[in-house]
Amino acid sequence: MSNLLTLLILLPVVAGLVCYFVRSSAVRNLTVVATGAILAAASLGLLGQGSFEPLAVGSFLGIGSDFLITVMDFALLGVIFFYGVKHRNLLIQGFTLAQVVLLAWFEIVMVEHVDVPALAGDQLSLIMVLVISIVGSLICIFAIPYMKEHEEHLHLKKSRQPRFFFFLLLFLGAMNGLVLANNILWLYFFFEVTTLCSFMLIGHDATEIATRNAVRALWMNSLGGLAFVIGMMLVYMQANTLNIAAILGGASQGALMVTGVGFLCLAGFTKAAQVPFQSWLLGAMVAPTPVSALLHSSTMVKAGVYVILRFAPVFAGTLLSDGVAICGAFTFLACAALGVGQSNGKKILAYSTVANLGLIICCAGINTPLAISAAMLLILFHAISKSLLFLCVGTIEQAIGSRDIEDMRGLYARHPRTALITVIGILTMMLPPFGVLLGKWMAIEASAGNIWVVIMLATGSALMVVYLARWAGSLMASREANAAPERQPLLTRLPLMLLCGGAVVLSLFSPWIYNTMVAPMFNAPPFIIRFGSFEASTGAFVVGPLFIVFALGLIYAVKAASGFRKVRIAPPYLAGSNAGEAGTYIGPMNVPVPFSTGNLYLGELFAEGKLTPIFNALAVALIVLMLGGAL
Repeated sequence: MSNLLTLLILLPVVAGLVCYFVRSSAVRNLTVVATGAILAAASLGLLGQGSFEPLAVGSFLGIGSDFLITVMDFALLGVIFFYGVKHRNLLIQGFTLAQVVLLAWFEIVMVEHVDVPALAGDQLSLIMVLVISIVGSLICIFAIPYMKEHEEHLHLKKSRQPRFFFFLLLFLGAMNGLVLANNILWLYFFFEVTTLCSFMLIGHDATEIATRNAVRALWMNSLGGLAFVIGMMLVYMQANTLNIAAILGGASQGALMVTGVGFLCLAGFTKAAQVPFQSWLLGAMVAPTPVSALLHSSTMVKAGVYVILRFAPVFAGTLLSDGVAICGAFTFLACAALGVGQSNGKKILAYSTVANLGLIICCAGINTPLAISAAMLLILFHAISKSLLFLCVGTIEQAIGSRDIEDMRGLYARHPRTALITVIGILTMMLPPFGVLLGKWMAIEASAGNIWVVIMLATGSALMVVYLARWAGSLMASREANAAPERQPLLTRLPLMLLCGGAVVLSLFSPWIYNTMVAPMFNAPPFIIRFGSFEASTGAFVVGPLFIVFALGLIYAVKAASGFRKVRIAPPYLAGSNAGEAGTYIGPMNVPVPFSTGNLYLGELFAEGKLTPIFNALAVALIVLMLGGAL
């Protein structure tokens, strides 16, 4: 067990240092691939070991591990403060100094330093480790050929890949440490490491817009760090322990405890980019695609929902719980609506990510066994499908020079493999019998007692189908003969194929995953398997027959897009009098004007510029009410 934990937390750090100091691209590539393989194997080995009780971590070179974490905490805050000064951002400086002062008071005056088991693992932690180590590793492997082409496009004289892969791998180690931490001070340390890593990766290209968006991400997440420190102090004042397992096992729901957890939820909101903090994650789209995929699927934003889910038992049955559910459901609806008006593929995925994170947080607020189980399934399946889609967008962008879905129209005729994988990824996000929809179905079932939450979840789900189906249809909108076979580097093709296969195959086995990994932890109602359908006390999910229908539909769609029927393509009817040459009509001044087709984006109804300030103001009001309910 100790060897597995060491590999999962420390190996990515060591591998990142190798990538940074050994400037050979061959060594770097081998290090990334080997680290990914070892992390995946270690996460599966840890899953095989099962849940484990809190474990103590020994000293290093005679120095206690808790003392080392404390020293690194202050050093990390010093680095963040340095970047606040460098970029002349008073918010970063103020939030960081406040953390330093409060943390020093907490460590020196308040805390009775006794040995606390540093690491622990339950089913939530093990699922998170699987997502981080397997999905995150595939993203890092995909980044090897992607970054080579990315830097060739930028015409860099000196490669920045050593620093890039250092922070990419450090991210994985920090996230594994975060989800396995049992000492709340350790949890805070790893929480802040992810803040620094995201800042460095978002600003990697060092353009003006990249730097501006990285700074915005840093100050928003520094606010989250300050909320974390305040929450940690209040929780300690009530529980008198740093042991998370003891905090969760205690019966206390006093005012200090619930208020403290409310601030921890606020920290989770900022990290998970919930409205009104979504702008930092939308701005992160300027980063190279592997960064976007990592932030959205398996690391940064999942840290936010993990913190809220981890402390959910503490606020069960309180007004704070209701507030968290409503805030999450509102984010789900708001970002689903904002996504309808977008044509940028990355931005569509960004809004979809924030929306689905809101759904997971809503489940944490509903706080029943079925709701928490739904949240865990959503974490798993959303990470696989969303990472796949981000990597597909990056591949398409490098192939056609655009991430606009209008430019992807008919992509199947030019890049059939990538287009088909993208379509499958989109379908796994919105259709049965895939795991994401299973999680949504369970979430809506769990929210049946709150009519406002049900309405927001149902409406948001419908809006999400609008822009995902529109995108998938555009990709297949062609009857042209396929071009030459699509060529991709092995390290591009392999992650895409594995993630695509994982999204489909794991969905097929989703009821077994639920019954063996999720339901026992929360005493949730199990699925009963009958004739290809999976039934529970809350309803049935017909997986087997739906997979057959899906396969037949996909085969027909591929054949239709490949031109298997001989059809005559007729131009649009132009009433004869103003028809010009092929593909044109006679416009003003008798000039031929080419006609074109495009999707409807309802820009006036779903205008981002108009809706965002309204949604932000409403979200701030909801958060204030949520925290007020915790007092």
